Amino acid sequence: MAKSLQDQMLALGLTNQKKAKKNAKEMKKTAHAKRTGNDEGLEDTAAEAEAARKDKAARDKELNRQRDDAAKLKAIAAQIKQLISSNAVDAAGDIKYNFVHDKKVKQMYVNQAVWDRLSRGQLAIILLEVVKEEAVYKVVPLQVAEKIRERGPDHFIMIADASGDVMDEDDPYAAYQIPDDLMW
Repeated sequence: MAKSLQDQMLALGLTNQKKAKKNAKEMKKTAHAKRTGNDEGLEDTAAEAEAARKDKAARDKELNRQRDDAAKLKAIAAQIKQLISSNAVDAAGDIKYNFVHDKKVKQMYVNQAVWDRLSRGQLAIILLEVVKEEAVYKVVPLQVAEKIRERGPDHFIMIADASGDVMDEDDPYAAYQIPDDLMW
């Protein structure tokens, strides 16, 4: 005749006699409670198990939502990076173009044609990435800048004011004409 699981565990040393007796006593108690119809404790245990299952399901659902959100953000960042790298304008030159990013004046060297188009607001400067605390900026057409703005509204995009009229009513130098060929 085959030994019971409890006897096998005792023989292997996985449990001791005290635990075996305690387990047998619990089993008798639950069996008696079921037979007599006095099983409120069992219902409480079942309710606790159901509540724990629902809590775990809610936690898992929240974790899945967070994981999905992170994946969407990563996909959008990849799309933005791909848009910038595939549509970047070759702007290498020797004329310094200054712009403001995070309340700091940044500069990039561009050629005359790109400088003119940037000044008129026909091109935009976009932050591609930050490598070792050094920002990498690229020049792209306005259409691409708008597509990037749709995907990531908080992504840095600098577009010059096309009107060129930046007048302040309190400006003490308003009466002085600024030459068109002035570069700062």
